[in-house]
Order: sequence, then C-alpha cells, then structure tokens
Amino acid sequence: MRKITGLFLSTVFILSGCATPGPPPDYTAFRERHPRSILVLPPLNESTDLKASYSVLSTVSKPLAEMGYYVFPVAVIDQFLKENGMPTPGEMHQIPLDKVDEIIGADSILYLVVNEYGTKYTVVNSAAVVQVTARLVDVKTGERIWSGQVKLWDDASGGSGDLVAMLINSAINQVISQSTDQSHYVAEDVSSCLFMTCPSERLLYGPYHPAYGTD
Repeated sequence: MRKITGLFLSTVFILSGCATPGPPPDYTAFRERHPRSILVLPPLNESTDLKASYSVLSTVSKPLAEMGYYVFPVAVIDQFLKENGMPTPGEMHQIPLDKVDEIIGADSILYLVVNEYGTKYTVVNSAAVVQVTARLVDVKTGERIWSGQVKLWDDASGGSGDLVAMLINSAINQVISQSTDQSHYVAEDVSSCLFMTCPSERLLYGPYHPAYGTD
C-alpha cells in the first residue's frame, strides 16, 4: 500500500485512499517571477543512506521538464561545481546567487533536502520511505517563490492477516531490499508528486508547456 503525505508551506495534504485536498497554495510570488529555467543543486542528505542525495537528484529533471521548464543538466552542474571548489552538496548550497546569475544564467535555483530515505523494517513488515523538502528561489532577488514537502512510503506488508505468511513475506522483502534500492523507485514518485501531480504541491506550468498560462 503506497501512501503520500505532502506539505506546501502551512497547508497539509494527505493522500490515503480517498483524500480531501487542502486550500490551494499561494502562487503570488511565483506568478510575479515565473522562471523559465531552473538550476537544481544536489540535495542535502539528512538520512542515513549515503545514496540518498544523488538518487533523489536523478529523479528531479524529468518532472520539471515535463512541467515546461528548462532544467540545467544536473550531472554537468554537479561536476562544474566540484571542479570549482565545492565538492559537497552543503558547499554547493552556499554558492552566491550573483555568481549563479553571472556564470550560469539560471532564472531560479532549486534547493532540496532529503529528510528520509531508506527501508524501515519491523518483524512482519518493511517499507521504503522517502521524504523530500524543496525550495525554489528567484536568482535575481533571492526571494523564495515556491516550496513544498512530500513524504511517500511503499508498504510491502501485503496486507495478509496470516502471521506465518506475513513473516515469510517480510523475509522475502528484506532480501529484495538488500539487492535493489527500492527507495529509488519511491523517490521517483516523490518527485512526480512534488512538482507535477499533487494539487497541494505542484508547480505551475512553465513557458515550454502547451498549457502555459492556463493554471
């Protein structure tokens, strides 16, 4: 069973079966600046999984591009910043906005934090959990023009009431989790929800989307 919780500023939106969305987010600042291009920095990693930052980073460009924005190639930007004395995401997040404007020319910069990433185990259950916080900042002014947070987990319990079956299922899921990064697939859904599909989170359509200006 897959569940999502989303947070946009002070608005909480929960998807679990049938959901009631909260009030629409305030897009005032976003509409005033409405960026054409987005520079995505590697996320800060608050989880215990060393793979988390770059796993999440690899899932972000597609939904942003599908929403109609030009996304600077994340691998190129990552390598460029490393070669210029910023080897870690923490240092990259300190890059002065005037330098981003001067050297890269991005309209906006996306700061990400991976709050949770990985598989959590109990005796009869396991769940891959990913939580990401995002903040989009206008490069010219330094103003935050959008922010959001999504937490999603993929419950692999199978929902059976048979204890023996649940124990067997849990053991199988642990073996699968150890051989594959299940959280990466959850991260793909988190990014999709954060930027595209969750009404309490999503960005407005960008200038390269056919529906630009209709939302």
